[in-house]
Amino acid sequence: MREIPGRRRRILSRRNNGRPELISAALNFATAWQWPVLPGVGLRTRGADLCACPDPECTVPGAHPFDPVLLAATTDEPMVRWWWTNRPEAPIVLATGGRAPCAVSLPALAGARALAALDRRDVRLGPVVANPDRWFLLVAPYSLEQLGELLYAKDHVPGSLRFHGDGGYLALPPSVTGQGQVRWERAPLPGSAVPWLPDVEAVVDTVVEALTRTGVSAPEL
Repeated sequence: MREIPGRRRRILSRRNNGRPELISAALNFATAWQWPVLPGVGLRTRGADLCACPDPECTVPGAHPFDPVLLAATTDEPMVRWWWTNRPEAPIVLATGGRAPCAVSLPALAGARALAALDRRDVRLGPVVANPDRWFLLVAPYSLEQLGELLYAKDHVPGSLRFHGDGGYLALPPSVTGQGQVRWERAPLPGSAVPWLPDVEAVVDTVVEALTRTGVSAPEL
């Protein structure tokens, strides 16, 4: 009987807990979208929340680079394939900044309110990454000077607001980290080319307002 490719993909997806294989996702980010990625350090044991790095008080367990280091992030297909062939459960870490996407992140509750407010204002958004603790709004690359001028104009910037630019990173779906499952809250359009990204200025005002209204102003540990 002739095999139907779409049916096979659905079967493989179910075998992999209903989510795409990490190696396929990593290759798509690196080769189709030209987003530099590398494997995150991961967790000590599957289902645990303890980071595999030496720091017993790691605040982003599993979701950060360690070996290889952040500077090793690449779009090279053979390297990405080799990494995830050898470490198939490793989280996918995006190295932000440069020509890669940057991000603005905030706690999950405030993130939901910020997205609702941005929708009401008809602000066009790019992809949004979420884990149970934080939401990450992907934005176009920005410089430190550009970010500094933007924040200087604010009367108050909540401490729980974080910016992921040059030298930063974040975990991409469908990674599993110590914070839980990483997913798309707003997924890129299926079959689309490189996802469109808004400028950071387009989202910061609404994000700061959402944090202030939610009362989330102190840094989260």
